[in-house]
Amino acid sequence: MRRPVAALAAAVGLTAAVCACGSGGKGAGTPATTAAAPSPPAECRTVPEPPPKRGVRLATPHLRLDPTRTYRAVLDTSCGSFTITLDVRHLPRTTASFVYLARHGFYDGLTFHRVVRGFVIQGGDPLGNGSGGPGYHVIEPPPPGTRYTRGVVAMAKTETERPGTSGSQFYVVTGEDAQLPPDYALVGRVTDGQQVADAIALVPTYQGADPTRQDRPQSPVVIEKVVIQEE
Repeated sequence: MRRPVAALAAAVGLTAAVCACGSGGKGAGTPATTAAAPSPPAECRTVPEPPPKRGVRLATPHLRLDPTRTYRAVLDTSCGSFTITLDVRHLPRTTASFVYLARHGFYDGLTFHRVVRGFVIQGGDPLGNGSGGPGYHVIEPPPPGTRYTRGVVAMAKTETERPGTSGSQFYVVTGEDAQLPPDYALVGRVTDGQQVADAIALVPTYQGADPTRQDRPQSPVVIEKVVIQEE
């Protein structure tokens, strides 16, 4: 149910990549080629594919973050670590949900299941195929005129959901400008380790006629742990 637009042209189908709740279905399928999978960038470690987390349903969070404090999410991945500074002041509900999920270990062991070079990397789906979520959603439209430029982190939603709807799926913009409409709830911005997100954006992905594997990394990119720092 959530996937940011598979590509700029797919912006109309921002179903799960740029739709952070669940994501358009991506499951097992046949690789576009029978050749050996290309190696991931040197920065990325080869790790096993984690099993999907099925049956995850969390209660809607009622957490309130202190807008006078700074909250950062440090994502340790199989390609390195990067830090997102959360925009708590302007997006209190979306950021509180992200912190709630991270503190519950929801993101630990999930993957970046969708990678579109020059566009976005998307993760946070417990099923690992773009169709999962946490069992709840929040709605918080972003400010008018919002632009999704390099380093911006936002939540994915389906094209039929209201602007600002989010669940657990999120994406990091790796292109200079994703040129998306201001419909996707903002989380914040990468403030350290952008090169790691860029490395993830370069991992080889499946391409071809099988829609269940389109844009899926050929070698898993795993979110090993998300830690929330508060100061």
